[in-house]
Amino acid sequence: MQSNTVKTPRVGVGVIIERNGQVLLIKRTNVHGAGTWSTPGGHLEYGESPEECAIREVNEETGLNIGDVRFKGITNDLFEVSEKHYITIWMEGRYLAGEPIVSVSREASDVGWFSWDTLPKPLFLPLQNFMEGRLCAKP
Repeated sequence: MQSNTVKTPRVGVGVIIERNGQVLLIKRTNVHGAGTWSTPGGHLEYGESPEECAIREVNEETGLNIGDVRFKGITNDLFEVSEKHYITIWMEGRYLAGEPIVSVSREASDVGWFSWDTLPKPLFLPLQNFMEGRLCAKP
C-alpha cells in the first residue's frame, strides 16, 4: 500500500558558541539523533528570525546568554532511517554570560565545552555535515 503522506523539510537552527577556544555542545536524548553531540539549537518558530531563534534556544537549553548572532551557513540534512529532512541554518553567537546547564532534561543529558580538536563522538548529522563543509550556503 502506497502512502499519500507528503513529507516536507523542517527548518532547524544550530548555534555555535565559543569560549576560550572551546565550543559548547549538548548530548541529545529523547529526540531524533539521541545519543549524539550537537550544538544548542532547535526549530525555527513562525515569525521568528534565525537570530531570535538562536538566542532563545541557547537560553532555553543551556541557560547561557549570547549576543552578536550572525549567519555561518546552511546544511541540507537528510535522516534517511527516521525519514526526517531538515534545512539547518547555522548561526554563531558571542558568549555573554552564564554557566552551561542542562535546562531541558527531556532533550539533553549533558552539556560542556570541548576543544575543536577533541569533539565527543558521535556527532549529530547536521553538525557533522557542517564540520565536513557540506554547506548549501555560506556567508
